[in-house]
Amino acid sequence: MQELLDNTYRGKKVFLTGHTGFKGSWLLQWLHLLGAKIKGYALDPQNKEDLYNQMNGATMCDSVIADLRDSHSLEQSILSFEPDFIFHLAAQPLVRLSYDIPADTFAVNAIGTAYLLDAVRKLKQSCVVILITTDKVYENKEWVYPYRENDRLGGYDPYSASKACAELVINSYTKSFFNPADFSHHQKAIVSARAGNVIGGGDWATDRIVPDIVRSLQANVPVSVRNPKAVRPWQHVLEPLSGYLQLGAKLNKDAIRFGGAWNFGPYAEDNKTVEELVKMAIEIWGSGKFENAKLLNQPHEAGLLRLDINKATNELHWFPKYNAAKAISKTLAWYKAYTLDITSARELIQEDIKAYIHA
Repeated sequence: MQELLDNTYRGKKVFLTGHTGFKGSWLLQWLHLLGAKIKGYALDPQNKEDLYNQMNGATMCDSVIADLRDSHSLEQSILSFEPDFIFHLAAQPLVRLSYDIPADTFAVNAIGTAYLLDAVRKLKQSCVVILITTDKVYENKEWVYPYRENDRLGGYDPYSASKACAELVINSYTKSFFNPADFSHHQKAIVSARAGNVIGGGDWATDRIVPDIVRSLQANVPVSVRNPKAVRPWQHVLEPLSGYLQLGAKLNKDAIRFGGAWNFGPYAEDNKTVEELVKMAIEIWGSGKFENAKLLNQPHEAGLLRLDINKATNELHWFPKYNAAKAISKTLAWYKAYTLDITSARELIQEDIKAYIHA
């Protein structure tokens, strides 16, 4: 994998939206290690504790702090940079927050994606575009079968529905302006990538399970969980990021063969309940207690969700490297080391990337 990624991204221009977010910061560091020339486009991090600031992310890219809904700024940033690759991670990513700001969630996630693809239409050179959505784009029937890329899209909550809308936008633009049958003319490879619930060091967001676990363990208070029986495809953040990077490399060689939508998730046996995840984290941490929050009148959240990753494993030859226990162990080790001020956030991420590559 290392040789493939080195040969693909070294010296290339990569436009990265959402570079100040959790996943975006990890991808920024990885692309920087690969020798890419990076331009980031995102909102300002919310506070000094955000991972982007912890790892001095601004030193690794040309950073544009702007809103995805500012179509003029977005277009000018892309066209002036003339990227070889675009990784679109910028989003309103929280399910519960989407109930508070539903219209904004649709505007950022769906219309923002349209604005980006509109800018790509005006690029004169070839470009590989990886658009990150979510595992929650599927019409969730709460069944035991994992969802495949050609299953029906849907979305109960505004976040999930907004990402399903983004998938429809991507499909429309692909057929209308970036049709594979006319690739020799437009030279744009457009795909969507759907990943599950990621965990990893440096995530301090509200209403996400690992930050909530870590804050509770650090404060020596019980870990309070809203939906303990909810099943999710948990995976370490480097798993889907490796998938995105490998997908970009493959598209760079054969845009038509590797088009479409792609799932990146764990093996079936690593789909764990929230309760299982919390108890594994407590065991690894060495202390702590679990409690069911039993909150009333809470907004709807899916109870069961699994992804089918056969397309990625069979066609990309991408395979998960970490099982759930390893992913949780690596994540908590990151937080422990950072809390004890043993190693900087940037060094911890670099170490984790290098360990993952050689795993």
